[in-house]
Amino acid sequence: MSEHTQPSDEDLAAVAAQLGREPRGVLAVAWRCPCGKPGVVTTAPRLPNGTPFPTTYYLTCQRAVAGCSALEASGLMTEMTQRLAEDEDLAARYRAAHEAYLADRAALGHVEEIDGISAGGMPNRVKCLHVLVGHALAAGPGVNPLGDEALERLGEFWANPCAQEDA
Repeated sequence: MSEHTQPSDEDLAAVAAQLGREPRGVLAVAWRCPCGKPGVVTTAPRLPNGTPFPTTYYLTCQRAVAGCSALEASGLMTEMTQRLAEDEDLAARYRAAHEAYLADRAALGHVEEIDGISAGGMPNRVKCLHVLVGHALAAGPGVNPLGDEALERLGEFWANPCAQEDA
């Protein structure tokens, strides 16, 4: 897992600007854009209002969010899900990503309502590239194969000029 840092007030303000609302349950900045702004935040498995929240790694970088949305619209999730059914090695690595995600969340606390449920469709399908990319950025290369693949397709989404400079 990459280095996660406690969010500063400035980080939380940047995330609020990225999301267009106050962030909830942010425990850490899990990945920073090269411009220094948060790009993925680690969220509590139970939000302050008591709601279970399975998305441990929440993608906040506006450029990455837009890129993931475009990849989803292209049909990539359907293609990836089909490949999971056909490629035993890929399916095994994706199941390992699911287990890693669950372990990361368990380290933050146990929430019975979401026990065994990761996010993004893991371990059997691809339901949300935003989650997979957030996991890949937070955990680092080699943990989530489909998150890594989506990141590769996005390319250096933060490159010149960085869309996060305004956030």
